[in-house]
Amino acid sequence: METPQANLSQTMQWLNVSYSVWFNRRHRRVGHLFQGRYKGIVVEPDAWGLELSRYVHLNPVRVGELGLDKESRRRQRLGADEKPNAGEVRERIERLRAYRWSSYRAYVGLTRGPGWLQVNTVLKGIGNGSLAERRKAYRQYVETAVREGLRESPWEALEAQMVLGTKSFLERICRGVRGDEKEQPALKWLPSRPRWKKVVAVVEAIKGQKWEEFRNRHGDWGRDLALYLGRKYGGLKLKELAHQVGGLDYRTVSWAVDRFGKRAAKEKKLGAVLAAGQKKIQNPET
Repeated sequence: METPQANLSQTMQWLNVSYSVWFNRRHRRVGHLFQGRYKGIVVEPDAWGLELSRYVHLNPVRVGELGLDKESRRRQRLGADEKPNAGEVRERIERLRAYRWSSYRAYVGLTRGPGWLQVNTVLKGIGNGSLAERRKAYRQYVETAVREGLRESPWEALEAQMVLGTKSFLERICRGVRGDEKEQPALKWLPSRPRWKKVVAVVEAIKGQKWEEFRNRHGDWGRDLALYLGRKYGGLKLKELAHQVGGLDYRTVSWAVDRFGKRAAKEKKLGAVLAAGQKKIQNPET
């Protein structure tokens, strides 16, 4: 949802108060209608719009009965759970495609969406082909996560609990923020994200080799560590990371980042490497 005016808070206040009161009266119920408090997140569309869209559209299947609840996903990342069988995958995809309260069906062309739903805003981030080609690519992008296991939540890359974007976007937000830390405590958690040059320097120091020596090695943990740190801590776009490692497809980069995270959680030696990288990347003197 986008608004041309800075009035999203007023909209949510109406939804949380006026609509909730009306709904409770109509259905003769009491108590809270929505879980949790409203929180506004500033998101850079080009960098995170596609991933956030997938995250939202997967909500109908992110449930325990389909083996995709929070605990199951944690076990998958640790390698403790087996991959789903064909029947389980089929059930997940059928649930995803049939869920009537989601806009996913309109995004992939299974039904006509309402006039206010602008699917191209998200689909333009999946490629430059025709609308039909982009719908197909988006469906593959979303449903691959159902088949192979869901990735980590994009909210894990959130800065100061309020900004999700690249380094340049974060710096732009920092320049425009007004107030002090007493009024907005989250301001003190708005760091300057590391540039790609620093990411490379950190990985070179850990690996003991120059970037050019292992950059183009398929499956090299040094290359994958750089991609992981660049994505998770540098907030770099997948296409930008793809360019840095020799022009890979951005989906290949996404898989490499996810693969490294899973391996680091499962393999003790690689986990130690990641911990060292995280420590160095967060050290401003590195």
